[in-house]
Amino acid sequence: MPLKPSQILSQLNARRSEFSRFDEETFRLIEIYQNALSEAITLSTDELQARLAAKPGCGAIPLELLDEFKSWILACGLKWETREQSNAWVREQLSGVSTFAVDGSQIYPGKDLSIPVALVQIGWFENLHTEAGQYFKDIESYIMTPQDLKVDRLGGELADRKVNMRRFEMETQRIIDYFEDHEGMEDALAFFDGSLVATFAEAFDQETQATYVRCVLNLLEASEHFKVPVVAYIDTSTARDLTGMLQSLFALPDNKSIHDAKLLDKFYANKKCIQSMEWGDRTPIFRCARSGILDVYGKHGDRIAFTYLKTNRDGLPARLELPMWVYDAGRAEQVINWVRGEVAIGGGYPYVIETADQVAVVQERDRQSFFRILQDWAKQEDLRLRLSRKMVSKARRR
Repeated sequence: MPLKPSQILSQLNARRSEFSRFDEETFRLIEIYQNALSEAITLSTDELQARLAAKPGCGAIPLELLDEFKSWILACGLKWETREQSNAWVREQLSGVSTFAVDGSQIYPGKDLSIPVALVQIGWFENLHTEAGQYFKDIESYIMTPQDLKVDRLGGELADRKVNMRRFEMETQRIIDYFEDHEGMEDALAFFDGSLVATFAEAFDQETQATYVRCVLNLLEASEHFKVPVVAYIDTSTARDLTGMLQSLFALPDNKSIHDAKLLDKFYANKKCIQSMEWGDRTPIFRCARSGILDVYGKHGDRIAFTYLKTNRDGLPARLELPMWVYDAGRAEQVINWVRGEVAIGGGYPYVIETADQVAVVQERDRQSFFRILQDWAKQEDLRLRLSRKMVSKARRR
C-alpha cells in the first residue's frame, strides 16, 4: 500500500520539538566553530603550520599561503549574464581535454537462487570535448561464483561485502587502465566517485580493510607514475578534517553533526549570515592529516590534498581530493577549473560522473534478463539451479 502522508505529518508535528532542539544546538555549535575559524584565519600560515605540526592527527594542515586572504572562502569571480557566456568559458577550459569516470552496480546473491551467484557491472564514460562531440562509453561485467563469494549461505552481509569489494576493485582498476592509456598527457583527468581517504573501511575486518586500502594505493601510485591527475569528487561529504583542525587548535566541544561542508558554506554572526560561498568558490587547499586509516597508507599517508568547492547554488560545497603530486606540480588550479567546467555542463554535478552512472546501472529488466540467462545456461549444463517461486512470480508479473 502507498505511504499515508497524514500519518507521517501527524508524527512529525507531534515530535517537532525534538527536531527544533537538535537544530538549535547544531546552529549554536556552528557559530562556536566559525568564531574559532575566524581566529585561525588571523594566524600566519607559518604559525598555523607550526602549531599543527605538534599535533599528530590534527585533521588538516594548510598548503597554500593564507596570509593574503581575509577569509578561507576564495572567490572565483565567475559570473555570467547568459548561458552562452558560461558555455564559452567551459569550452575554453575543457576543449580538447579528456575527462573520464567509471561507476558500478551489482546484483547481490540472495535466496531467490539455490546457489550463491552475483553480478558486478562497471560502466565508464570518456568525453574528449571535441567540436565533433567524440566520446567513448562501455561496460564490463563479472560473474561471482560460489568460489568468489566463499560463503555457506545464499546471501547476507558477508556475501554482499565481497560483491562491493569486487566492484571497488574493478572500478579502480579501470581508472588505472585509463592512466596507462593516457600516460604523460597534460589534457586528461580521471574522476573518482568517492574518497581517497578510505575511512569507511575502518568498520570492516582486517582483510576487507586491506583490500580497499590496496585499491586506493594502487590508484594513487598509478596516477603519479603515469602523470595523469585523478580528482576524488564527494558530493555530500561529512568529512571533519577542518573541524578536527579547529578542535586541535582551540579545544572546542566535539559534535559529530558539525562537519566541514556545513561549517564553510555560510558564515554566521549573531544568527545572521555575513558571508556565503558562491558558485565556483573554493577553500584553500589543505593536506589531509586525519588519524586512523591513513596510518596504513605508507608513503601516501600524508600525500592527499583536499579543498571544498561550491558546485551549486543551494546545496553544501562538494569535497575534492587530489594526490599531492598534482599540487606539487602546480596543476591543482587547472584541475579545479576542469571540475568547474564539468559541473557547469552537468548543472551542479559533474557530467562525466553522471553519465558513467547511467551507463553502469543494472536496470530491473537487466536483472530479469540475467536470471533468465543463468537459468537457461544451468539447464543446458545440467546444473541444479532453482529460482524461488517469488522470483518466478515477479518475472511473470513484469
